[in-house]
Amino acid sequence: MDNDLEHALVSVGPRLRALRRQRETTLADLSAATGISVSTLSRLESGARRPTLELLLPLAKAHGVTLDELVDAPPTGDPRIHLRPVVRYGMTMLPLTRRAGGIQAYKLVIAAGSARRQPEPKTHEGYEWLYVLNGRLRIVLGEQDLVLSPGEAAEFDTRLPHWFGAADDNAVEFLSLFGSQGERAHLRARPKAKGEPRRDGGRG
Repeated sequence: MDNDLEHALVSVGPRLRALRRQRETTLADLSAATGISVSTLSRLESGARRPTLELLLPLAKAHGVTLDELVDAPPTGDPRIHLRPVVRYGMTMLPLTRRAGGIQAYKLVIAAGSARRQPEPKTHEGYEWLYVLNGRLRIVLGEQDLVLSPGEAAEFDTRLPHWFGAADDNAVEFLSLFGSQGERAHLRARPKAKGEPRRDGGRG
């Protein structure tokens, strides 16, 4: 376990440098966004400075990634399943399920300052359900133009022209359930409130 931790910490520096260069951000820009000095950032990237939680948290937020992604934490859950994030359409997509057919679950992250701001609605077969975890998500559905905040959700038939991206320059983190054949999530009915009439005419 100690060797795994040491390996994860050693690999943080190259990952930080790669994320910064991918976003075409300078050390000075990152320093302004995080409050961490340029010299400390440089030492972190080179491996001369050991990363701490106090340093990693603002860096993860600035890069629009989770702390687990930043340190490449070992997978949890079933050790036989290794689902890795992929970058597609300007978003980082982390598959949360691996099974043939049925509804697929994903965690998606749109990085802060992403260029994914110009709506380009598309259509395809399927049904999708979105739930915002952090940030503000802009969704264009046909003629509707909506902004969802953390805790808000949307569901739609993907045959309707749709697009989603960041509503501002901040990172967005959200969950997606997608059924390629139009499957919808099955929601259980909420419990009846005390005294509310039942379908059989009685009272709960």
